[in-house]
Amino acid sequence: MAVTVVRLNLVEPGATPASLGARYRAALEMAAYADDHGVTTVQTEEHHGVADNWLPSPFAFAGAVFGATRRLTVTVSAAIGPLYDPLRLAEDIAVLDLLSGGRLVTVAGIGYRPEEYALFDVEWKRRGQLQDELLETLLRAWTGEEFRHRGRTVRLTPRPYTRPHPLLLVGGSSKAAARRAARLGLPFFPSAHLPELEAYYRERLVEYGTEGWTMMPAAETPLLHLVEDPDRAWAEYGAHFLHEARTYASWQSGDIRSAVRSAATTVRELRAEGVYRMVTPDECLALGLDSHVLHPLAGGMPLDEGWRSLHLFCERVLPRLDG
Repeated sequence: MAVTVVRLNLVEPGATPASLGARYRAALEMAAYADDHGVTTVQTEEHHGVADNWLPSPFAFAGAVFGATRRLTVTVSAAIGPLYDPLRLAEDIAVLDLLSGGRLVTVAGIGYRPEEYALFDVEWKRRGQLQDELLETLLRAWTGEEFRHRGRTVRLTPRPYTRPHPLLLVGGSSKAAARRAARLGLPFFPSAHLPELEAYYRERLVEYGTEGWTMMPAAETPLLHLVEDPDRAWAEYGAHFLHEARTYASWQSGDIRSAVRSAATTVRELRAEGVYRMVTPDECLALGLDSHVLHPLAGGMPLDEGWRSLHLFCERVLPRLDG
């Protein structure tokens, strides 16, 4: 079966509570529609204190999606691990795993925005140490056995549905992230197509005597929007994609790597770049992608336009992929 993803981050610049509420409800309806038509995954994200209302609570949103769907997986990519209380997150993921019958995938990263740490009074310089504590605590808590945590003996209930534990991956673009994943025997999710980092992770698996695997983005992972007329769609809606591209670009510096990193400053540059693509159903199929990532509400896309994109994908692309 083809890997198909609907990405939902609920961005809406200038939103009112009423309009943002309508966007959240539409996202749940889209998830249910996608599930009914065989889409495999809803992907969501986490960012805090962003003026355009970027989703800050991916696990709460995941729970709502599970209540509206029956089969698809929800991938939180990525949760900013050091911002969470480890025991509370272990409980929340266990409950979501039970609720969904094992349909939650969590990618734990450390983020790349110091201002998010400042918002929660978490020390940026301790992020690696805090991430280690979080991951180790999750794995111990989900066993259902007693363990020591911050000087206390604790035992968490309930145990998750999935054995040995809910699917947990370590995300990132650094050697430190790859080492952390290998040491704990967890799968590694590079944030971009980074074969050298994948090789480094495999070397560390041998060093630590652990087992793991990678879920690395392909060399080309465009974000798709399905349309009948790409020229018209870029003219009318390209600014929404540009808003997201420029926001992401403003956050990424130094050695931060992302599969959707864009250098575009205009809609024309963005279209030529190919990170975001507005394509017809036939053009979508001709891309020959191993996985298709649909982004129907990117950058505050109007709801009716998002629905048109999703309908085109589910009705005119997905059946031909499965065929």
